[in-house]
Amino acid sequence: MTNIDAQGHVTGRSLYLDDLPVLEGTLFAKIFDSPVAHGIVRRLDWSRAAEAPGVVRIFSAKDIPGENNIGGIIHDEPLLAEEKVIFRGQPLLLVVAETEEAAEAALHLIDVEIDPLPVITDPKEAFKQGQLLCSSRQFKKGDVENAFAGCAHVFEGEAETGGQEHLYLETHGAYAYPLENQNIRVYSSTQGLRHVQETVAHLLGLGMHAVEVDVTRLGGGFGGKEDQAAMWASMCGLAVHHLRKPVKCVPHRMEDMRMSGKRNPYKCDYRIGLDADYKIVAYEATYYQNGGAAADLSPAIQERTLFHGTNTYGIEHVHLTTHSCRTNLPPNTAFRGFGGPQGMFMIESAIDQAAKALGLETADLQRRNLMQEGYEFSYGQIAQGVAAAECWDEAAQRFDLEDRRIQVDAFNAAHPWKKKGLSLMPICFGISFTNTMMNQARSLVHIYWDGSVSVSTGAVEMGQGINTKMLQVAAECFGIRHGRIRVESTNTTRVANTSPSAASATADLNGRAVEDACRQLTDRLKEVAAALANVDAASISIREEQVYTNGLDTGINWNALIAAAFQRRVNLSAKGHYSTPDIHFDKTKEKGHPFAYHVYGTALTEVIVDCLRGTYELDAVEVVHDFGSSINTLIDLGQCEGGIVQGIGWMTMEEVVYNEQGKLLSNALSTYKIPDIYSVPKVLDIHFLQTVGHPMAIKGSKAVGEPPLMYGIGAFFALRNAVLAFNPNAQVPYVSPITPERVLMGLYS
Repeated sequence: MTNIDAQGHVTGRSLYLDDLPVLEGTLFAKIFDSPVAHGIVRRLDWSRAAEAPGVVRIFSAKDIPGENNIGGIIHDEPLLAEEKVIFRGQPLLLVVAETEEAAEAALHLIDVEIDPLPVITDPKEAFKQGQLLCSSRQFKKGDVENAFAGCAHVFEGEAETGGQEHLYLETHGAYAYPLENQNIRVYSSTQGLRHVQETVAHLLGLGMHAVEVDVTRLGGGFGGKEDQAAMWASMCGLAVHHLRKPVKCVPHRMEDMRMSGKRNPYKCDYRIGLDADYKIVAYEATYYQNGGAAADLSPAIQERTLFHGTNTYGIEHVHLTTHSCRTNLPPNTAFRGFGGPQGMFMIESAIDQAAKALGLETADLQRRNLMQEGYEFSYGQIAQGVAAAECWDEAAQRFDLEDRRIQVDAFNAAHPWKKKGLSLMPICFGISFTNTMMNQARSLVHIYWDGSVSVSTGAVEMGQGINTKMLQVAAECFGIRHGRIRVESTNTTRVANTSPSAASATADLNGRAVEDACRQLTDRLKEVAAALANVDAASISIREEQVYTNGLDTGINWNALIAAAFQRRVNLSAKGHYSTPDIHFDKTKEKGHPFAYHVYGTALTEVIVDCLRGTYELDAVEVVHDFGSSINTLIDLGQCEGGIVQGIGWMTMEEVVYNEQGKLLSNALSTYKIPDIYSVPKVLDIHFLQTVGHPMAIKGSKAVGEPPLMYGIGAFFALRNAVLAFNPNAQVPYVSPITPERVLMGLYS
């Protein structure tokens, strides 16, 4: 089925936040943020700005009637700073004016004096100074120290991953207006409606019932709008609460980039031990996560790093430690993969270092150590349905790994100033929120008496095609054509207590909730059909909008069935609920069964490097991916392609740069580079592994939002291999992104 949003997107008719009609009397808000990264506020004077033309009111922390906090996991981040600022870009004041231009002009009339304090931007330095956002955590399995003592080969090293700007096409934003009885409606560009609703309500000292949040779709999220959207919505909510007028707050690109958090940068110290047969016996890693100035989602992100610290390898002795470090940068946040990619990069670096030191092909060492069925992860879950070796072997055969090696070697021998590099990247990614409580969803389904259907869920459409999949689930359950069904906007009054659209779990959770509601309705309709046909309800089925009994057409169509149900006063509305069964995790023991299932795959990446300039091209990324039994191959293929390219960008060109004073230098599209059409692989071939799917996945269709991003990690190692083909003694640290500048320096190091 074609994505139901495709036509609207290409014709410009799809509605985003900034497309909503502006109500009469709407005011516009701009944020005055801190110009320094750390300091004590000595003077903050907005008197001149308050008198500027068009300015209606300027709000400070003193105007907040409830809780001055927007932190989700830990309440450590104020909406508006008061006596102290902890990162550059932290909001201090909210300027509300009759026009956006008037509000923007007023920002330049505000005077602030801040006594600077020491600025920390490096997570290891923060750790040395005891600056942690939350308690450190450890996953342990086996006896690591004794295992290392018995290893034939032990290697130690360091690795580092940089941040990544979400760069969603649609920036953050919110538009709110007053309702009766102090209630507020908020249109928010958010992946997490519940967090926005709760944050705005508690900021204003109200119950969540007083704040309605609505989302039609997002112009991209990638995790950046999971928790951080609450800040923009809260700004609007604060102004609406006091002024009782509609207020809109949508930042421009540079404001968004300056004030929002990124993917967490990581530094890691690791140790890996192998036996004489090159089996990995022990692995130890300590991760220093750069969380920024407040916790945001970093505590949960560090947890998923631990869950994915050994990637797809079967290792009997494991000790992983994470430290979530407080620095004076904007609070870092969720990004596609949610800490998993950082953990995977570290162990791939350790394996690559070991292979190079032993004179082995890294791919041979990887294949030798892939996990098998029944492997126990360091967090206690037993691996089931393992397809790691199956994906690897099919990729090696389908994409002619041995011949490719020969071809790459031949090319490198014949070309002194151009070199090719080859790598393989296996993945194993767990599907579920690691916070068990969040693995629940609800839906609301109405059948109208003309036979049309309305479906509401807690899922947010942000370009991943979730609305299409929800429509498919409902259509299949009812046995009716797609055109009869409308998928509604996501709204907290129709579906309450939503989990964010994140963790690759959105289709599974909300799809199952839709199934539940549709099943209730179908059971009621079968009773009606049975009465009309004078048969047993167990014999009834509905397909292609016709009612059948034991496979024979009754002559009753969908419209007639619905009309008869309505005449009999049958309830044609149902609320569905789903909570993922059998999952649990005990954080006091760091053991449990946190994931519904795992997704596997293998990518082969081939690159070519210009050894005079340091520039490079990706010749091919070829993948065998465990989609399960895909519910929509077009959407899943698109998700896989997009994730791979985004992962390649993170590994190669997307370099987030702050100076020592915590100022963002890569603050615009002129200084921050993302992959364009000339940067993507010349060949991007994705093969669907033929499987029966997984019973915990919706219709057997495995989650596909996050896992493909990790294939992009292979680009780093392919480029590193190409550099070593030119200069076998090159010093190329395991530091991403491996930009052309870093490649050039490595070629001649």
